Amino acid sequence: MLKIFMTQLSGYFKKIAEQEEFHLEDGARLLAQALFGDGHVFLHGFKEMEAIVLEATMGQEPMPKAKKLIENGTMADVDETDRILLITRFSHDKEAIALAQQLKERGLQIVGLSAVVDEANASLVDYVDVHIDTKLVKPLIPDEDGSRFGFPAVMTALLAYYGLLFTIKEILDEY
Repeated sequence: MLKIFMTQLSGYFKKIAEQEEFHLEDGARLLAQALFGDGHVFLHGFKEMEAIVLEATMGQEPMPKAKKLIENGTMADVDETDRILLITRFSHDKEAIALAQQLKERGLQIVGLSAVVDEANASLVDYVDVHIDTKLVKPLIPDEDGSRFGFPAVMTALLAYYGLLFTIKEILDEY
């Protein structure tokens, strides 16, 4: 099973790298704007995607000027010099959409990270300036009864986060 999981996961990694290359570059440019001035990159992860926020703020190689958007239930004091990175499992996450709408109404610029779910309803894609599709909408491994298991949403989001981080580093190194 591990071999199936690894093969499927590497396929998703490849799709993200190839199909989201321009969105990763656009998102990195948008986030880097805060780093050139007095701004910060504020991150918020919904549910398990808080792991990405922890990596960005407390990991071995944290994102420059990264801060949590919401800590202990209180939203940070964010202004137009700052940029936002919202991370959620699926693009139809109602909490993520509501937060993105609230931030957008304040004139803030946002990068969204989620798997795009084709639905006629509202989508995070509609409320962010740049969206990166993490592609993973179903578990990877088929079970004998026809169901599936193994849903590495944090892993695909982490790959996209590193794509942003590395591109930001390239942008900052050019200056």
